[in-house]
Amino acid sequence: MGTEGDPTDLIKVLHLLVISFTWGMQVWVSFIAGFVLISQVSMHTFGLVQMKLFPFYFYCLLSGNAINLAIYAVYHPRELLDWHEGIQMTLFFVPVIMAGLNAQWFGPSATESLVVMRQIEQEHGLGAEVGMGSTREGYTKLHEKDPKYKEHRTIFYRFHGLSNLCNLFGFISTTVNLVYLALHLGTI
Repeated sequence: MGTEGDPTDLIKVLHLLVISFTWGMQVWVSFIAGFVLISQVSMHTFGLVQMKLFPFYFYCLLSGNAINLAIYAVYHPRELLDWHEGIQMTLFFVPVIMAGLNAQWFGPSATESLVVMRQIEQEHGLGAEVGMGSTREGYTKLHEKDPKYKEHRTIFYRFHGLSNLCNLFGFISTTVNLVYLALHLGTI
């Protein structure tokens, strides 16, 4: 185990709180909140919530993951790492990169297209319904007849998909680190 000095109990608690916070936030935003909202509010309201929530979410993840990486790196210098710790260091680094990509590129790009799509949908009387089931046909017709809508929908789904993929990779990395920390509570 490569450590240079032992972390204080305060640092250990801070590390566990921050990683638990980021993991819990990812579970809530990724797997629970969206499913609850999509069935309770209109599509445009859902989009507005995402436009306001996601930048805050991505920057909170970026900050929390950077703190986790920094704490781990301070107490596990690269020169002293064994291969297990090297993998764990990588798993602390991956969520930082993924949250950074989401905060700086994928999230804003998806939002830009979503704003344009929302305007076009409102012009055609779409978006006020709750859920997608009842008016899927209307969106399909709009996609077929309006090239601007088709272009922005393609861009939106591309960046939204990349954002989801980054979020999933970050979540998996954080989960593995949380499990590892739980199994090795004596050290961080």
